[in-house]
Amino acid sequence: MNATVKDVMTTHVVAVRMNAPFKDMAARLREQRVSAFPVLDDDNKVVGVVSEADLLAKEALEYSTPGVVGGILHHREQAKAAGVTAADLMTAPPVTIGQNEPVSHAARLMYARKVKRLPVVDDDGRLLGIVSRADVLSVYSRSDESIRREVIEQVIIGTVLTDPERFTVTVKDGIVTIEGTPENASLGRDIIGEIKHVEGVVSVRDRLSYPPKDPRPIPVSGLTFSGPPA
Repeated sequence: MNATVKDVMTTHVVAVRMNAPFKDMAARLREQRVSAFPVLDDDNKVVGVVSEADLLAKEALEYSTPGVVGGILHHREQAKAAGVTAADLMTAPPVTIGQNEPVSHAARLMYARKVKRLPVVDDDGRLLGIVSRADVLSVYSRSDESIRREVIEQVIIGTVLTDPERFTVTVKDGIVTIEGTPENASLGRDIIGEIKHVEGVVSVRDRLSYPPKDPRPIPVSGLTFSGPPA
């Protein structure tokens, strides 16, 4: 069973409105012990995200020497340094995700977009929760025995439809080792591929003994091949 964002997200989210002032946001970051706020419009739709880095831009850049730093700063960062509200400081458009997306999709999105958290939204863009890197990594807290049971019951028996007695499955620290002899090489590859997608699996060690390929030629009906001339 693959976990979805809904399974791991946090529903208690500290969010701010677009007109939230700088000082209030700085204070709430400290009080609430969070590192970013989703920014909402009047319809509760997520329109941006304000992070600690966005707030630090003011302290670090607003009074810097234009000739030294200003020339290498992007115009957006310079504007952000002068911002006084969430609308001024936020990063937009926000990178968001739906609650029914798999956790693996959230992980790929965070990695690709280099973000630490994703606001979770409904089909209309309204805020439902937030998912962090720690939430995504929580799938790896699953017990080894639970992983082993799913490999046997859901993969070997339920998906590839083969006899579990042909295999020995062990799991240690999320690393699955599988031994045995599949009926054919294709089935063996399917088993390994499916195990890699089991929640909580860190790695798969393939110790299968694959049957040798059939060396016999494949007959082709209706065709006759003659030998080389004498």
